[in-house]
Amino acid sequence: MYMNIFTALLLPLASVSALPKRAETLIPKSVFDNTANLEQYFTYNYPWGGNTHNGGARMDKDHVKISTPGTLTITAQPVKGQPPAQHGGKNIPINYLSGAVGAKQHFTVPKGGGLSFSGSFQATTTKGTWPAFWLTAVNGWPPEIDMAEWKGSGKISFNTFNTSSVLSWKDVTYSNPGQFHDIRCELRDKNGKDTEVKFWMDGQLQATHVGKDYTGKPFYLVINLQMEGSSGSPGPTTSETFVTHTSIPMNANILARYDIFGEESGGHNIVTDRYIE
Repeated sequence: MYMNIFTALLLPLASVSALPKRAETLIPKSVFDNTANLEQYFTYNYPWGGNTHNGGARMDKDHVKISTPGTLTITAQPVKGQPPAQHGGKNIPINYLSGAVGAKQHFTVPKGGGLSFSGSFQATTTKGTWPAFWLTAVNGWPPEIDMAEWKGSGKISFNTFNTSSVLSWKDVTYSNPGQFHDIRCELRDKNGKDTEVKFWMDGQLQATHVGKDYTGKPFYLVINLQMEGSSGSPGPTTSETFVTHTSIPMNANILARYDIFGEESGGHNIVTDRYIE
């Protein structure tokens, strides 16, 4: 009797795994090969509009460059005389011009599926520098997932916000900031409404969080170099510091992969893979 039940459970799974996977490239490997490719898939500044957010830098196009084919570099430059930014009802002094890019498409964890993002980064941990690779809500807030965030402390942070005061986080010592480090973040639907979030650095699992009610909600993807704010102040004052340390070169192997379980004719479950490669 137990064998019959076990067999009945296994057969549908075997039929799923035997079906072929299908893939769709969302953003090609050549996205950071030149400016035209970058602008096809990303917009300058923040993807929801505006050039300031919650720190001491104003974003503009001039501080985002394809430094070499396959590498995106964002540089912060100290300035004076800029009008303040406004965030949360407060004026924030602007002491830098910097850059941000946001993907033109939105990313949603479907029921029964997920997303995986990865990239290679070289990011500073100097006080006053605040680079980040993150996802945030298209409609309202939260959700927000900081897939990699550096806040001038010598550490890298992995954060998942359920509210402004209810969040999961882990801070890890960020050794050798002058070298590239591989970051990967996987989002998987957990129960039809909540999303499990796993964070890796250099191939090692760092943390596992749960985003409450994240499934089905669209995200913006943002890469930016904010300054001061949560990373402390004053920030660096020389242009040499910014050129050498306060940039985010990002290799072209940024990935976003969807595993979407759908229905094929005949009622069989299939797996559809969509990815940025």
